[in-house]
Amino acid sequence: MIQLRTISSGIICSLLLLLLWGCSSTAPKPSDDEIDALFADSLFKSVSNIPSVEDIFSLPPSVAADVRRAYDRYSLSTKNPIAVHEWLASYINANQDGGHSDFHYQDNLTQTASETYAQRAGNCMSLVVMTSALADVFKIGTEFQDIAIEPVWDKQGEFYLINGHVNLRLLPAESVHTVYLSAHAILVDFMPERALRGYNKVQINRQTLTSMFYNNMAAESLVEGDLDRAYALIKAGLKSGHFIPALNTLAVIYRHKGDEKRAEQVYRYALKYDADDMTTLYNLAVILGDQGRLEEWAQVNKVLELARIRNPYYYYDMGEQAYGEHQYSEALAWYQRAVDKADYRHEFFFGLSRTYWALGDEKRAKLNMEKAMALSREATDKHRYQAKLQAMQQH
Repeated sequence: MIQLRTISSGIICSLLLLLLWGCSSTAPKPSDDEIDALFADSLFKSVSNIPSVEDIFSLPPSVAADVRRAYDRYSLSTKNPIAVHEWLASYINANQDGGHSDFHYQDNLTQTASETYAQRAGNCMSLVVMTSALADVFKIGTEFQDIAIEPVWDKQGEFYLINGHVNLRLLPAESVHTVYLSAHAILVDFMPERALRGYNKVQINRQTLTSMFYNNMAAESLVEGDLDRAYALIKAGLKSGHFIPALNTLAVIYRHKGDEKRAEQVYRYALKYDADDMTTLYNLAVILGDQGRLEEWAQVNKVLELARIRNPYYYYDMGEQAYGEHQYSEALAWYQRAVDKADYRHEFFFGLSRTYWALGDEKRAKLNMEKAMALSREATDKHRYQAKLQAMQQH
């Protein structure tokens, strides 16, 4: 699930934060009429290619038939076949054992079940949706889970993203006619089950998962600059399920559209249902600060200060500022603190590399450039770092 947050003027952050706790069955739910009153269709152009709920979870008949034939071939050729839900987990080949999978994980790529099956690529949400659709073919029961993992930070352009995690369990069939040697639920996940031990889990229903799915797609469209599509997607998400964090996404879309009054209205409405949501508070604080409403801004900012120092990009941005001012020793300290918070971000090591180079420490500059290159996922970043490393080596 993706949310959007603004942490400073002009910078919007799309987040996968752990805010589902406010969406439990005991939490108050907004009414359909209240949600409908927040929409402003007149601000946006109509978009026609929005997937329906049926589109999200459906597979082409040919795919369903192929998968059924694959299971039939297996069951007929095996003396003691395993339960169908176990076979399906093995067929997908992305389970709790962490074995090799032909399904390619790709950040920020939320796709329908049919798209994911065809391309063998997507994020954890895509895998969950595809697996659920395959389970429907065999009438296998499923349980969707939101996992409270440590947030993993990412950045795309002017957007910051924090990746949370969802997965699902395939449930054994309850039948008095069939007895299997193993009849336990099977976790389907990119991450090995042992890596998830110790993290809290919240079971969610398909309606909430669907709203999360639309929220993800809306955030991805916003990153791409397509406000009309982002609005259509988030509207579909809020109509399919009242996933409160999606209100924050709607407000960010309004702010990008230039309607700060409507954005503030939605932020404050969201806070009625989760008054401690840091993402919404961040975004509200930006509007208050930009409008010079400093007393209100100060009240919100007191709550936010502790959360801000947990954000590795806070230190990275301070490092960028210090580097731009040629305060290299200060920049080095800020970049190192960013690495201490998130040692998986390539741009943090790039910051260290160029700062060491400016300070005359060529050995550490090359070492950190190598780390940046190793951690980068995008070909453009990898080529850029490789070119800079070659230039360093030829110096």
